[in-house]
Amino acid sequence: MVLTLFSSFIGLMLLRVPIAISLALSTVLVLMMSDFNMNMVPQRMFAALDSFPLMAIPGFVLAGVILARGGISKYLIEALRTWVGHLQGGLSVVTILACMVFAAISGSSPATAAAIGAIMIPAMVNAGYDKKYAMGLVAASGTLGILIPPSIPLIIYGITAEESIGKLFMAGVIPGLLLGGILIISAIFFARKHGFGSDEKSSMEVRMKASIKALWGAFLPILILGSIYTGVATPTESAVIAVVYGIIVSVVIYREMGIKDIRPLLVETINITSMIFLIIAAASLFGLYLTNEQVPQTVGAWIAESNINKWMFFLVVNLLFFFLGMFLEAVSIILITLPILLPIIHHLGINPIHFAIVMTVNMELAMITPPVGLNLFVVGGIAKEKLELVVRGVAPFIVLFIIVLAFYVIFPQISLWLPNMME
Repeated sequence: MVLTLFSSFIGLMLLRVPIAISLALSTVLVLMMSDFNMNMVPQRMFAALDSFPLMAIPGFVLAGVILARGGISKYLIEALRTWVGHLQGGLSVVTILACMVFAAISGSSPATAAAIGAIMIPAMVNAGYDKKYAMGLVAASGTLGILIPPSIPLIIYGITAEESIGKLFMAGVIPGLLLGGILIISAIFFARKHGFGSDEKSSMEVRMKASIKALWGAFLPILILGSIYTGVATPTESAVIAVVYGIIVSVVIYREMGIKDIRPLLVETINITSMIFLIIAAASLFGLYLTNEQVPQTVGAWIAESNINKWMFFLVVNLLFFFLGMFLEAVSIILITLPILLPIIHHLGINPIHFAIVMTVNMELAMITPPVGLNLFVVGGIAKEKLELVVRGVAPFIVLFIIVLAFYVIFPQISLWLPNMME
């Protein structure tokens, strides 16, 4: 029956049936073949969505949409360009820094890549950067959206594994900043090696004027993360705070949004959130069947009997995530694999928070791994280029991410230092 479940799921995926529908249909099929009470199917799906922490997802998605369309991201990028845009490699540094700031608001990789790429890819090409490289840089930097908190995959991990979302967010801070720093160093080196161009140097007056205008938007990540880490608000409440603040700044201060813009914002938010929630509901059925068949317990027992150590486990799991990342997106991978892996993690003595960061970096790789990496399609659509060219541009960054991933696996304190300070 388990073989039927996975084979039907893979078959539906090959037929290009949406992931959520594939999960639900394959699970319902095997449930119908057993003596399962089918009245439990809708109950289970609704129960999976009946979670207060999940309400943070539409909040951060809407905050990201407002950031992109309300002028906040535009003014942040303009301010960053006045300070470092004149340096060789400066525009690539601006791209990475802008992605890091956007990541600290939206929690979404595709949203980060779309918002920053729409502005920075044309700017980099006009300054003499190779378009292939510019697309690869935006696709790779956009993945910071799910590592630097707030992060939608970390919220889902926390709910599934019953871990503190606040601690998971804390765990993502240093790895996210470190990965951003590594990307900046590589970008500067690459730009100097290939002689890529830069902006004209801005005067101090222009810099100060742009910085003052961008301060309103730059304060938003501080507001979100500060309210969470000081205990003033939960992640869900901070998402609502971010939306209200973003609307005030965009409508009243920047005046980049009006009443006519509200409907498109809500439609885009609903489309993204509905996709995520449908996957969560369908994956809950998938997990229900696996639990009823005691698949996690069976796998855990097999691991225990085989005397596998944690390093071999990390190697196998990272290879599994890399393979799955070629075909599935982050939310699906977490919801399908985590219920099976959790017993093994506990058995091997691996810290679940450390594993969350390792898993999230793997999900970053999934965002830029062909053939179904979401950021590849986002960047290709923005730049109006074929997927093959985007893949060629992002290939060096895939190698870089794998090296960084190995570093995070070997040194868990990179992820655990800040969460341990919260105890």
